[in-house]
Amino acid sequence: MARPRICSHQRDENGSRSSSETLKTALVVWTTSCLIFIPHVFTSTTHLAVISPQDPALLIGSSLTVVCTVSSELGLAASSLYWTLNGRRLAKSTYMVLSPTELSVTLHRLNGSQQQSGDNLVCHGGSGDVLAGSCLYVGMPPEKPVNLSCWSRNTKDLSCRWSPGGHGETFISTKYVLKYKLRWYGKEKECEEYNMGQLHTCYIPRDLAIFTPYEIWVEASNQLGSATSDVIILDILDVVTTDPPPDVHVSRVGELDDQLSVRWASPPALKDFLFQAKYQIRYRLEDSAEWKVVDDVGNQTSCRLAGLKPGTVYFVQVRCNPVGIYGSKKAGIWSDWSHPTAASTPNSELLQSGSCDPKSEEQNATLRRELKQFFGWMRKHTYGCTNVSIKLYDQWRAWLQKAQKTRNQETGKDLDYLISLECSCCHIR
Repeated sequence: MARPRICSHQRDENGSRSSSETLKTALVVWTTSCLIFIPHVFTSTTHLAVISPQDPALLIGSSLTVVCTVSSELGLAASSLYWTLNGRRLAKSTYMVLSPTELSVTLHRLNGSQQQSGDNLVCHGGSGDVLAGSCLYVGMPPEKPVNLSCWSRNTKDLSCRWSPGGHGETFISTKYVLKYKLRWYGKEKECEEYNMGQLHTCYIPRDLAIFTPYEIWVEASNQLGSATSDVIILDILDVVTTDPPPDVHVSRVGELDDQLSVRWASPPALKDFLFQAKYQIRYRLEDSAEWKVVDDVGNQTSCRLAGLKPGTVYFVQVRCNPVGIYGSKKAGIWSDWSHPTAASTPNSELLQSGSCDPKSEEQNATLRRELKQFFGWMRKHTYGCTNVSIKLYDQWRAWLQKAQKTRNQETGKDLDYLISLECSCCHIR
């Protein structure tokens, strides 16, 4: 005998028993996804009970009438049967006896399926035996997928993600397939690696062409319909991202208590490519979750953070945007941030705030005031010096901070000595 049909199945065990004995010993197992009915297999091919229609798919809000027909071999009257939906017994007011062997049930204004594998509608004998089952798929057809975007790590692969259209919930199992082809002459292919730890994402690991655009789109389908996203056209070189910059080092700048020096290396995976990298730095206090971003570092591989709090631990990260690979005109895609690197500024009583390139008016005013003071000092003390470097500015700031702390005029003599070492032809006034 063929077994009752209920949403998902296990392979039947071998054996032969009478119909009534088998129904009494049938095993019903409920799982989180669907009802699994595991009876024994019979040598007879007679259907002792059937449900029609079998496994229907319906739109939310629909009504449905289903009929359970039992074989006269069972000796069961239709009036003794009953129905359950997902294990819950349905009211007798929804039943109708159509004949001595047929019992129908009518369901009105159906809600979306409770599980994507389908809801379990089961016809039972009077003693509770499972006679037949059917899956109800109640939901919505998919809407057009949206927000399709792709990126390539170091030009070697391609990853794409998208969002379901509309509210995204169809209530029944919906399949998404990412397809792609070379724009003018390529054969249509399907992405196969969907297990990337996040929904609606697919990964193409190899066999990609550069200098030739691709057409890429997503098709969504379920038992109630299908939909296709807009086609995007892209060249791999226009969507390249890379690994975070390696070898990030953060260190103090001598005795300057409000600065840290940050250095890093270019992404090694792109060393053979013609491109111009852009970098960003972000940093935060040890006890803060708020990051401050320095976004105008350009293609340098070093930067000095200024205006920091003295005696404070900072965490610093760097990321890279590989711009213009082989002449691409696109903006590029930022890499992930590097692992945080920590360093502390020297202790001081001076508390200032700022960044590598301060943006606020107050910070700019502080910098302008310091520079004006420094250049005034230069005119007074370094007349005739022709090879002054930024190192002298650092020495001046360190001297200024020391003088403010000690209020000792003798510190000026120390600075005069440093100037004489720094400038071979300075005339100290």
